Amino acid sequence: MNAHVSQGGWPVLVLNADFRPLSYYPLSLWSWQDAIKAVFLDRVNIVEHYDHAVHSPSFEIQLPSVVSLKSFVKPTTHPAFTRFNVFLRDRFTCQYCGNHDDLTFDHIVPRSKGGQTTWENVVAACSPCNLRKADMTTQQARMFPRQTAFSPTVHQLHRNGRLFPPNYLHDSWLDYLYWDTELDP
Repeated sequence: MNAHVSQGGWPVLVLNADFRPLSYYPLSLWSWQDAIKAVFLDRVNIVEHYDHAVHSPSFEIQLPSVVSLKSFVKPTTHPAFTRFNVFLRDRFTCQYCGNHDDLTFDHIVPRSKGGQTTWENVVAACSPCNLRKADMTTQQARMFPRQTAFSPTVHQLHRNGRLFPPNYLHDSWLDYLYWDTELDP
C-alpha cells in the first residue's frame, strides 16, 4: 500500500520493523484508514500520533502519524525496471540537455536498430531531445547521455529519492527520515 494522500488527509509514515522507511521515493505512506485497520489486525505498532482522534459510538483512537511493521519486510535487492525508476536513477533530468520538464525515456541504441529496453540502454530524456534524436544512434545524432546508463541498486535509488523530499513532511516523521536535516547535538 502506497496511498497518495494529501496534507489534510492524515497520512501515516510506514516504517519497517527496523524503523527504517519501507521506501524513500515514493515515501512509504498509508492512509489513516489503512493504518487503523493494520493496528486492529495487530500488524503494526503505533510509534507517533497526530493531535486528532476518530470516534465510533463506543471507541476513540488517536490517529497514528508513524507506524512500524511488526514483521520485518526484507527489502528487494534488485529494483524493478520501471519508467519511474529510470527517472529516479537519472534524477528526473534529461540525460541529453539537463531539462527537468516533459520527461520520457529514450533508447540509446534505438529499438529499430536492435536496442533492448533494459537499464543499460534506456535513459530519461525530455520530449524535444527524444524527438530530435528519433531513431538515430547517439553518434548519428551527435547527442550523448551525460552519464552511462546502468542498472542501479536499491541503495542508489534510495539515495536519489532523498534528493526529492515530498512537499509534505509532518514534524512527527522527521526523526525517522534522513533527508538533509540538522541533527541535535
